[in-house]
Amino acid sequence: MTSMKHIDEYRDRELSQKLVEKIKETSREKVRLMEVCGTHTMAIFRSGIRGLLPETITLLSGPGCPVCVTAQQEIDTFIEVARIKDVIVATFGDLLRVPGTHSSLQKEGAEGRQIRIVYSAFDALGLAESNPQKEVVFLGMGFETTAPTIAASILEAEKRGLKNFSVLSAHKLVPPALIAFMTADDVRIDGFICPGHVSVIIGSNAYLPVVETYHTPCVVSGFEPADILQAIYMLIKQIEEGEARLENGYRRAVTFQGNEKARQIMYQVFEPADAVWRGIGTIPQSGLKIRREFDSFDAEKRFELSVPDSKEPTGCACGEILMGLKTPLECPLYKNLCTPSHPVGPCMVSTEGTCAAYYKYHA
Repeated sequence: MTSMKHIDEYRDRELSQKLVEKIKETSREKVRLMEVCGTHTMAIFRSGIRGLLPETITLLSGPGCPVCVTAQQEIDTFIEVARIKDVIVATFGDLLRVPGTHSSLQKEGAEGRQIRIVYSAFDALGLAESNPQKEVVFLGMGFETTAPTIAASILEAEKRGLKNFSVLSAHKLVPPALIAFMTADDVRIDGFICPGHVSVIIGSNAYLPVVETYHTPCVVSGFEPADILQAIYMLIKQIEEGEARLENGYRRAVTFQGNEKARQIMYQVFEPADAVWRGIGTIPQSGLKIRREFDSFDAEKRFELSVPDSKEPTGCACGEILMGLKTPLECPLYKNLCTPSHPVGPCMVSTEGTCAAYYKYHA
């Protein structure tokens, strides 16, 4: 008996083939489309979508990998916190191997620093309760997807009266980065494949300024090959017709308004602030800092951190790759000095990094 899973896989494959045909029939102009999300980047490589598209379409991998866009100064600050006596650093696993200027969290852990991998900020709360004589610092990074749960952990810490829990915030907001791309002189993007997970929180309407101000089409996409091919077809169709619209190709998860309750929690604890993105620079109001009323949970204010000027690795092209100005193949370190076992830049470290995707799937 044929399983439902096999039937679904057949239907997806059949739909994908039809979408590829429609893309080839529709595409005439040379276009550059950017998939913003790192999960989309991995899905595109894993399913071989790039090889199915006509030569008129170039896919660019954007700044949607949270580890990759975390600035070198922020990585060095994370390392500095780990060196403080009686501090337990709680972090997502992807951050461990990202090289700082002189060290990494993985190296610090090997030298005896107390660094614990957690799967959520609430795991870090548990660490704080279990270790009342230690300070537990959670490294808060990522986009609008993770920020609400981290905000909720601070509210819960306040409710429980935990005095030894704090967060070091390095969060980024996606829409301001897209606007920064549109205003950059050397970047050309004809359409955006917008992230699915982030859009669940912020809603598809968050991309309206990109569409209306810069006349650039945006399509929210899911993560199956058929979802991504559908988004590409919708973008190509708009471009060929000379139009720029906001479309939602992921209606089973994303609404126009998004998750208002999650955003309320996020902005109850955080407020927008200027933020430095690796390779892009400072983008106004593109980060999240902890509000004054929650200063007691702000690790940046709790500890006196003196981090010297940070330096990007010599020769590393991660910044230009995140901007869509280069591919990993154009980086002199790629596959030479920079490999998954010995990464130089974050794009090779993260499971959502462009260099990691190229290394694993590119011929």
